Amino acid sequence: MSKSKKELSFAEEVEQSLRKKFRKNIWCKFTKAINEYELVKPGDRIAVCISGGKDSMLLAKLFQELKRHNKFDFEVKFLVMDPGYSPVNRQVIEENAKRLEIPIEVFESDIFESVFNIEKSPCYLCARMRRGYLYSHAQKMGCNKIALGHHYDDVIETILMGMLYSAQVQTMMPKLHSTNFEGMELIRPLYMVREEDIKAWRDYNDLYFLQCACKFTEACATTENEENLSKRKEIKELIATLKKVNPYVEGNIFKSVENVNLDTVVAYKSKGEKHHFLDTYDEKLEEQGE
Repeated sequence: MSKSKKELSFAEEVEQSLRKKFRKNIWCKFTKAINEYELVKPGDRIAVCISGGKDSMLLAKLFQELKRHNKFDFEVKFLVMDPGYSPVNRQVIEENAKRLEIPIEVFESDIFESVFNIEKSPCYLCARMRRGYLYSHAQKMGCNKIALGHHYDDVIETILMGMLYSAQVQTMMPKLHSTNFEGMELIRPLYMVREEDIKAWRDYNDLYFLQCACKFTEACATTENEENLSKRKEIKELIATLKKVNPYVEGNIFKSVENVNLDTVVAYKSKGEKHHFLDTYDEKLEEQGE
């Protein structure tokens, strides 16, 4: 006999919301990304990296659900790195994991102390260091992949930020081979999931997660109402403004990096080597004349 809603534990109610209310917008997009980009394969040992925010906590619950219904054998571990959280923030993560019945493994590092006095791009350095520590610890656990909680909106914002602030066309890839940790990969299974749907899932289940818990922004640790002024915030606002005129703008940005026509590109890089249209410009004319 199946449990009634009143008999379900809190974690089971959250899981049920993914199977029912958020099936179309979250679960199906999660599994679509996994299938389309071949993110999970037989024999994989995946470390789901939990920062304490809404995205990574959702990712953990989705992987638990995937594991229950998996069609082939793979393993999942839930990894939390404490880079120097305050006791309060550490407690928020641990209590959320307990309520959601996520069996986390916590390890500690001193990343926050290392980057606290860095004036130039401390957030970038922190992210790079975090990834290295996560790769290293996941590898020691016998894992071959780490899963991060970047979502659809992160992807399109990255595309525009690259163009407008770095003068380059690039995207956030759904998966990457590690260049420093042999045999390791990074995967992003929320690649097709919209941030607004993640927030809707969070609010529907009355969940409260960390926003940013570093020493620079501890004041906003347990709320998502205040965001630091940043280039990413500017890009979010730009996309919202463009959407008022063109409701398809987000999808168009996302698809633009799938529809790159190299015949109309002045120059591009591949494997660290730069290619210019003049390299083959006259050759193409000779080929046409033959």
